[in-house]
Amino acid sequence: MYAIIKTGGKQYRVCVGDKLKVESLEAEVGSQITLTEVLAVAGEDGLKVGAPVLEGASVTATVLSHGRGEKVRIFKFRRRKHSMKSGGHRQNYTELKIEAIAA
Repeated sequence: MYAIIKTGGKQYRVCVGDKLKVESLEAEVGSQITLTEVLAVAGEDGLKVGAPVLEGASVTATVLSHGRGEKVRIFKFRRRKHSMKSGGHRQNYTELKIEAIAA
């Protein structure tokens, strides 16, 4: 059984027991959260697809940690102009463990 959820502007395919890193969420470490934006659920009785979300479907997850991702280097260069600009970015994330999928 798997579900397709939407959080932080991105879509994820999740199964029970999966660990995934999503955009930063306001939740304490160790707490349980419920994700209600479920786009599709596949199980033994087939695939159920919402338009755009499934009513009554939810995914329960436990917050494992908060952190920051790898640094992305940004380098802008204009040839023959003696113009260079360097920077970087680290995105915040929340690590979740999927506990249950309710259709």
